[in-house]
Amino acid sequence: MNVDDITRVAVLGAGSMGHGIAEVAALAGYEVALRDIDEDLVQDGYENIEWSVEKLAEKDRLDEDPEVVLDRITPLVDLEAAVGDADVVIEAVPEVMDIKTEVYGSLEEYAPDRAIFATNTSSLSITDLSEMTDRPEQFCGMHFFNPPVRMQLVEVITGKHTSEETLETVEALAESFDKTSIRVRKDSPGFVVNRILTPLLNEACWAVNEGGADIRTVDSTGKYDIGIPMGPFELADRVGNDVAHHVLEYLNSELGEAYEPCPLLTEKIDEGKFGEKTGEGWYDHDEGVEIPADAGEGAIERRLLAVLANETAKLIEDSVAPIEDIDEAMMLGAGFPDGPGKLADAAGVETLVETLEGRHAETGHPRYEVSDGLREIADNGGFYADDEGEASGRAYEQISVEIDGRVGHIEIDRPHRMNSITVQMLEEIEHAVEALEEDDDVRSLLVSGAGDRAFSAGFDAASAAPGSGLEATEISRYGQQVTGAFEECPKPVVAAIDGYCLGGGMELATGADLRVASERAQFGQPEHNLGLLPGWGGTQRLSAIVGEGRAKEIIFTARNDYDAETMADYGFVNEVVENESFEERARELARELAAGPPIAQKFTKRAMHAGRDDTGAGLEVEAAAFGHLFTTDDVWEGLAAFQQDRDPEFEGQ
Repeated sequence: MNVDDITRVAVLGAGSMGHGIAEVAALAGYEVALRDIDEDLVQDGYENIEWSVEKLAEKDRLDEDPEVVLDRITPLVDLEAAVGDADVVIEAVPEVMDIKTEVYGSLEEYAPDRAIFATNTSSLSITDLSEMTDRPEQFCGMHFFNPPVRMQLVEVITGKHTSEETLETVEALAESFDKTSIRVRKDSPGFVVNRILTPLLNEACWAVNEGGADIRTVDSTGKYDIGIPMGPFELADRVGNDVAHHVLEYLNSELGEAYEPCPLLTEKIDEGKFGEKTGEGWYDHDEGVEIPADAGEGAIERRLLAVLANETAKLIEDSVAPIEDIDEAMMLGAGFPDGPGKLADAAGVETLVETLEGRHAETGHPRYEVSDGLREIADNGGFYADDEGEASGRAYEQISVEIDGRVGHIEIDRPHRMNSITVQMLEEIEHAVEALEEDDDVRSLLVSGAGDRAFSAGFDAASAAPGSGLEATEISRYGQQVTGAFEECPKPVVAAIDGYCLGGGMELATGADLRVASERAQFGQPEHNLGLLPGWGGTQRLSAIVGEGRAKEIIFTARNDYDAETMADYGFVNEVVENESFEERARELARELAAGPPIAQKFTKRAMHAGRDDTGAGLEVEAAAFGHLFTTDDVWEGLAAFQQDRDPEFEGQ
């Protein structure tokens, strides 16, 4: 079956994952049957979808009326009615093998022969589940992350019998859902994200259980030193300690004692303290969670990173996934600032091997046994190593840069974190602008954000935590400098704004010469809500663009919901484009500017900026530039082209 043949999707299970998957499918335009065993359960699931769709509409994240989306979803209890004409059935029932066995036994009776079966299991064997059906070649894993509407990642997992056609179709289906899929190439317990994340949570528990650290020290280390979005214990409470314990028990049964659940975690389960869902876990959630930013310890950081690196190496060694896919999965599925491969390389893989060896000598526990894969990676110089064994990786880690004809395209590339800006990213942007300035073949710059959720949602405060090497004042000055690099660039700069453009992201856009926005773009400077002020030139450059009155309104109200049309009325956005044609229009505009006279463009920017505070100075620069331009070949090319009724071909001479 080809993805173009799919029109109807059935989702079995209307719980948090099931109704989320059903919503994603309906938003993508598919007819959806949402089925559960009880009318109340399926109705609760449908009402959750109603609430979510309305919220998306309020935030202007829907391209159609909410009722149109909801009309595609049919809540059902009758299994035959739900799956009788389904092209794809996505099973999202509880992670209990007996329940899944019963479901697949009944499903095979009613589903058409053409239907693909996909399970949303987070850890169970795809092969074992597929063998409960008469169509194991049409069976695979399709593991979404919670909540499916917001989380970008889908793990597409092969079973022993899964056909290549099925995998390609399900990957294309995930893409049609506007998700990013990574293929798990071998049916391995825990797949990728849970296989790496759950041992990390377990190691955090062991660190406290052995008396070497307390909960807040470990969480401070994880959140502020490593940079993961939550501390391990904070994350365990969010995911559910019962879920983490269940996955560990499964890994332990399939892979051995290295995955033995920590007694401290088992104790929490016995006490019924599962985390946020029960009001108490590692933290009392009635009192709130406060994690100190400066309580991390280097020994704990190395210990956690060593476990991450070891699990990552095992997956590579076992041909489950390559390092690039593993890193992408952990960034999209777990919100890591970088993948475990890059984090390990930054820490030094040899150092992490020594950490594991030291822990193993001290405790004898098999979870510290260094895998053959990690030893080989250390010998080669890291996860991202070239043929000479030197750690290399990509030129940029948090942005991507490409040259398309005469356009230099800088893309902010942290979609898993709403393209939020870090200190490292500022350094990379500054370097990229300098490199593109020096490239004579590049005539204009285009700046955009990866994905369609955000140009940039602002500064990632975690990158300014203690240990980042910069004080707040220095970060402000550096942000001003990088934003100013766009402004001072002699070449025209276009900011292509799709989704959220907030805080530091909006300040970055103020440095561009032109701003084109999609209809769904949203703007704001919410710093006053945090007791701050825009610190990357927003108090100055925004006034120059929209006027002091509008700039004060935007900053003082601290709203984050200014739409594109309003910002066009204010003069911040030059052009608003339909969502579907936005990307091509942004590139077209950059190409148009790249065809202009580079020397005249450079002097025009210089004269306009010089005249902001001193009109006389600006006029002087303008006059001098005008005289200089008459000595260039470009002027004579422009005059000749005008007389010959053709497009000029400026050479910048």
